[in-house]
Amino acid sequence: VVQVAESGGGSVQAGGSLTLSCTHSDSHFDDYAIGWFRQAPGKEREAVSCISFSGSTQAVAASVKGRFTISRDNTAKMVYLQLNNLRPEDTATYYCAALYFLKYDHTTCLRVTYDYWGQGTQVTVSS
Repeated sequence: VVQVAESGGGSVQAGGSLTLSCTHSDSHFDDYAIGWFRQAPGKEREAVSCISFSGSTQAVAASVKGRFTISRDNTAKMVYLQLNNLRPEDTATYYCAALYFLKYDHTTCLRVTYDYWGQGTQVTVSS
């Protein structure tokens, strides 16, 4: 079983920034594409962004486009989600998930079922 772990959540004021980080335990880090998801209390889980195993392709949800950026450093075994210009409606638990690279396509990565999930990290944005 591949273990996935997120970090970097916190509390910020509207307009602020945070950087979330994600790693997983598989020795072949670049065997997996990575997706970021979020879930606010009382709401369904929402896909935020995803990135291919190499980092060459990404997808970003319309709700965060222009404010959130996904990237990865396979040497460091990390995937990052940069959150800029945060809004109170971005408040949620953010989850990182890993998808075996053969299942990845940037046109579908926001909709497919991921293989392994982290426990989540809380982001709270105050107005």
